[in-house]
Amino acid sequence: MGIFQYLLTSCAMKKSIFYIMPFMLVLIFAATACGEQKAKTDSEKAHTDSLSSQVSMLKSVNQQLEENKQLVTNLYQEVFGDKNIDAVDKYIGDSYIQHNPTVADGKEALKTALKVWFKDAPKEKIDIQHIGADGNFVYLHTKSKRGNKTISVIDIFRVDGGKVVEHWDVMQEVPAKSANDHPMF
Repeated sequence: MGIFQYLLTSCAMKKSIFYIMPFMLVLIFAATACGEQKAKTDSEKAHTDSLSSQVSMLKSVNQQLEENKQLVTNLYQEVFGDKNIDAVDKYIGDSYIQHNPTVADGKEALKTALKVWFKDAPKEKIDIQHIGADGNFVYLHTKSKRGNKTISVIDIFRVDGGKVVEHWDVMQEVPAKSANDHPMF
């Protein structure tokens, strides 16, 4: 009876393994899939974190561009519109480079030129036609009057540390007649 019982138990065990084996395989595959899913989730989280970081950086860059444009707009109105020469100290950096060939470098040279330009000039609202920013450069296109003439002015400002540290400009009188139908503004 011992051998019969052994064979019966052995056969029962084989049958049990036959029935249990699929469940064991399902458990093994499920455990493997969970591990793969966790790895995939970790990878997706890292990618999402990277994208969030990039979005945050772009927002910061955009905010800096907007601040630079606002700085130049305020400078232009206060100095050139309101004729407030003292505002130069508020907006212009200590190491100011001037590319206009009629003005020397530095804040004091700019103030001296402004005193001449503003003599008997009325205050005015600056007519900004276009403004743009790229990196630490701000581009300003304005429409102004000199007597009875309309002038198109393009100014380029380089901003560093919340101050204008470099400036270029070009001016062109708006002609009475144009060779094309495109306005200058």
